Amino acid sequence: MGAAARDVDLNLLVALDVLLDECSVSAAADRLGLSAPAMSRTLARIRTAFADPILVRSGRSMVPTPRAEAVHAEVKALLDRSRALFAEGRPVDPARLDRTFTVIANDLLAGTLATRLLPRLRQTAPGVTVVLLSEGPHPDDLVLREGTADLEVRVITAPAPETRIEPLLVDEMVAVVRPGHPLTPGPLTPAALAGALHVTPSRRGRLRGPLDDALEAVGLRRRVVAAMPTFASALQLVAASDLVSQVPARTGAPLVAALGLVPLPIPLPLPPIDISMGWHPRNDNDPAQRWFRRQVRSALSGLAWAPPGR
Repeated sequence: MGAAARDVDLNLLVALDVLLDECSVSAAADRLGLSAPAMSRTLARIRTAFADPILVRSGRSMVPTPRAEAVHAEVKALLDRSRALFAEGRPVDPARLDRTFTVIANDLLAGTLATRLLPRLRQTAPGVTVVLLSEGPHPDDLVLREGTADLEVRVITAPAPETRIEPLLVDEMVAVVRPGHPLTPGPLTPAALAGALHVTPSRRGRLRGPLDDALEAVGLRRRVVAAMPTFASALQLVAASDLVSQVPARTGAPLVAALGLVPLPIPLPLPPIDISMGWHPRNDNDPAQRWFRRQVRSALSGLAWAPPGR
């Protein structure tokens, strides 16, 4: 083994990962249980090892250099795999587990998952923290590849080739209106649905969706007057107006019930909503990650048998 290899301190990678997560010497020191001066000395060693400043001052904050940004995902993946190597074969004791798991999901799925999962974790795994992040404008593969999240729970449309995907449930869209809405007396027809004014939930501001294709197939068009960034904001508007919106029947049921809204089956063929769980292969064999995936799977399993439109 050469001198350079012998001199590598792999502990620096742990510190580098935390520094780049926090972009703050003091916050990284707190997270690692070090003093601020000790963390500053560690950063100096990292800068020497990488021949790069790694973090530079920008106003009152610190920002990573391009070199640091380029290696962060690789460092995180290496550390995750290293931890998995030591942990393989060891059973997980949920009562003693001290981990934070990050999940990407839309607001409906996040609310449903939290409602069904967190009470169970408080009882069986009190040291576990769950961070639920909203879907962003990123391609589906990047949040897992870069280590931003441990799991995606959503309709996964453009996964990276390496992404592991497990189907969780199939949902379907229903229309949603306020109590006493003109569409509530009697069965909903395609013409009546097309004649109403609509608000659509879309994080990208899209005004068109599968319902428009289904309506046009029978010679009808609808008028969308607004797009809202989340399902919750769209349904709040529905509750205060005569607008119509759509939600997935199963995952949207808790919010629809909480707002006192009325779900109406859509009398048109719409594509199913295939909700899956996705993760990066570096988390395949980590016992804690496998345990957490089981908890998510169990929390959402009952939704798969809910009657359509209920």
